[in-house]
Formats: sequence, C-alpha cells, structure tokens
Amino acid sequence: MINTCLNDAKAAGMHGVAVMTRDGPWLADRSLFEANGFKLADTAAPDYQLLVRKFKASAADPVFKGGYERKVARFTRGLTILSSAQCPYIAKFAAEIAQTAEEEYHIKPRTIELKSCSDAQDAPTPYAVFAVIYKGSWPIIRLAAPVFATS
Repeated sequence: MINTCLNDAKAAGMHGVAVMTRDGPWLADRSLFEANGFKLADTAAPDYQLLVRKFKASAADPVFKGGYERKVARFTRGLTILSSAQCPYIAKFAAEIAQTAEEEYHIKPRTIELKSCSDAQDAPTPYAVFAVIYKGSWPIIRLAAPVFATS
C-alpha cells in the first residue's frame, strides 16, 4: 500500500507523501514508515509525529498547523465533542460519549461536527477527526485525521 501511495503521488506530480503516526493508539507505528524511507518532519503534543518521504530534497517539509493551546482555549465551558464523518466509528463514539455524559454525569455536551478542510485546519488538536475537550483540557480521549500544512 505504501508503494502504491508513493507511485500515485509521483504520477500526480506531488512533492512527496506525508503521514501522521503516534505513540498512542489508532495510528500506525512510525517504524513502518521509517523502514520505507520516511523521515521525521514535525511533532505535536502529546505524541504525534509527522513523517515525510520527499521526491525532491528541495521540497518544503510539511508541518503541523499548530496553535493548539490557543484553539482549545475556545472550549472552556463544559464538555465539547468534536467529530467528523471520516470514520463510521466516530459517530458511534461521539453519540455514546454524549449519552453517557448526560445520563451518568448530568452534563449536556456541546457537539461540533467538523465538515470541511478549514474546520479540520482550525481544530484544536493535530488529529482532527475526533476529540473530547472538558473545560479547555485536551486530550481526554486520545483518538482522532492528520492535519498539516506546508510551510
């Protein structure tokens, strides 16, 4: 699969391929990509790595969008659940967490669906598929799609 992705990117005239990995659950271990020539380009808390395999050495390295502390500060009231439709399990997780928060803890969560590229780019986490934020604190649950921008 990695070779197919690399070949497709070359055929499309891309500068390279970037992938997000992490030490925690839900993403592949970085050693898989490092064994295929990927190099570390950037990191983000708590344990995310952005790896790149460039086709031209002069191409700019991708970077995480950043500013997560400032972005998460917008969610200081109660419980906020951010989700996207990228994975069918996310809707299930979000609904279950919202239901449990209401039934068990009497907390009415605010739910926000990330629908666009700009929503994901403005997310308060580097992995903008799913996040649970409680009173401005993240990560509570470390689940969640790569968000990066070239410099």
